[in-house]
Amino acid sequence: MRNYRHIEVRPVAGALGAELAGVDMARTLDDEVVGEVRQALLDHLVIFLRDQRATPQQQVAFARRFGEPIEYPQLKGLPEAPLITAVVKLEHERNNFGGIWHSDTTYLAEPPMGSMLLAREVPPYGGDTMFANQYLAYEALSDGLKATLDGLVGVSSSAKAEVTKTREDRMKSAGAALKVLTAEHPLVRTHPETGRKALYTSEAHTLQIKGWTEKESLPLLKFLWEHQTRAEFTCRFRWEPGSLAFWDNRCAMHNPINDYHGFRRVMHRITLAGDRPR
Repeated sequence: MRNYRHIEVRPVAGALGAELAGVDMARTLDDEVVGEVRQALLDHLVIFLRDQRATPQQQVAFARRFGEPIEYPQLKGLPEAPLITAVVKLEHERNNFGGIWHSDTTYLAEPPMGSMLLAREVPPYGGDTMFANQYLAYEALSDGLKATLDGLVGVSSSAKAEVTKTREDRMKSAGAALKVLTAEHPLVRTHPETGRKALYTSEAHTLQIKGWTEKESLPLLKFLWEHQTRAEFTCRFRWEPGSLAFWDNRCAMHNPINDYHGFRRVMHRITLAGDRPR
């Protein structure tokens, strides 16, 4: 277990995830604290802060200490903070935004390194988010399958039916037109900071394997999608107002659970720029 001098880090599961104490995102943080928060992210893949009272502007300032915030490609941000996207499910809506296992926006040529989600309104129960460690998912594969995956490239699309359905309500309320975006990335990527290999595909975005037909691709991809989210690779986070989750999209997937029909859930998300997966 790593020793932290300025913050307290409490793991929430064996696979990934840790709650941090001693961090107030509404205040200007010392460089030493920022460094330890970033190290905790690299160690645990997703970190959680409780009881945060930050304004949107303070949330953006906090995010800038860890990377470059970028606009979400499908929806406009808040009027007072364009770099923050409101992730909302209203009482009458049935679909939740992004309600499928995925890593964010892999259909971009340079997908985000991380995402920060701050809970503003949460249902009285339900609406948890699950996370999955893609280092462990890759390391659990046989040597033969690892060799098969070496060099294979996945074609990601923003227009797969499974994920576009989760955006329908927000796109309609925003009056936004759906832009179809595609990108190609290795099915196994090497994390640029840790040097570890991680699976990098999802049912939400991966359309097929480059050079293969969709029909040829599906058996292998379906195996990977089921394998990636085995229970022993996951943790589950229960939200409260003021909770923040900050996850590393380069090695972790997430899935917001859609089990709170009839209740409102309002979250503020910031996405941090990344690099081209290799």
